[in-house]
This record gives sequence, structure tokens and C-alpha cells, in this order.
Amino acid sequence: MSVLFSELLVPGWADEKIGLDAVTGTYSDGSSFNLPCHTADPEMYFSEDELAVAEAKSLCGGCPVRAQCLEGALSRKEPAGVWGGELFEDGRVISRKRKAGRPTAIEVAAREVNAPIQKINVQLEVASPSSSQSEREESAA
Repeated sequence: MSVLFSELLVPGWADEKIGLDAVTGTYSDGSSFNLPCHTADPEMYFSEDELAVAEAKSLCGGCPVRAQCLEGALSRKEPAGVWGGELFEDGRVISRKRKAGRPTAIEVAAREVNAPIQKINVQLEVASPSSSQSEREESAA
């Protein structure tokens, strides 16, 4: 089953996804939904704009069900968006959105083998311009 972003616009989506009916009430009782995700523009929670994402994260700050929302998103491995005040990508919490563009080759390779990216320090030796080809060959041997 795939989750569509438009589900956020369906009344009661939070009840079904993370069991928030006791907190949010129902439309039939005429109460207003006061959770930030019910009152703010849902697009901001899935925006590519860093400012919109920061605003969405800040709105989650005072939410009474922030912990449950985050726990649910982690258990479902949400593919994208702000959930419980954290930004998700590929089912994991990330610190910030990567700028538009292609991922680096190292990032792609690490995802394919599901391994963390490690930096490797390489020290290169540069031959001086005054040394001759034969001197460089002798020092290499």
C-alpha cells in the first residue's frame, strides 16, 4: 500500500494512521482540529523549500502528540516529510534537505549496499619539477 500525500487532506487521516482520535475529536462532534498538521497547509510538511520545512518542524514543537507521531513515522518508515518535528527521507530521520541535484556517486553506492559513508584520507606524493624521470623511477623501486 502506498501513502499518497493527498491523504493528509482527508478528514480523520491521523486517526487511521497513528490513532489520534482521542486527541483530535471527530468531525461529527463539530469540534475544531487544533493540531498543527490539521490547521497548517499540508504541503509545507513535504516541501522542497528549506524555510517551509523549518516552519513545519517548528509547528510540531508544541504539538501534544509529537512523540506518538514520530514513533509512528519511524515504525512505518515514512518515505518523506516532516513527522513529529523531524524530517524524513527514505524512512530515516535526516538533519536537512539536500539541495536539488543528483546525489554523489558515493551516496548512491552507500545506499545500494546500505552502508554508512566513510571518509578516507589519501596522501599523495608530488614529484619536484627538478627531479628527472630516472630519479623518480629509482625512488619508486
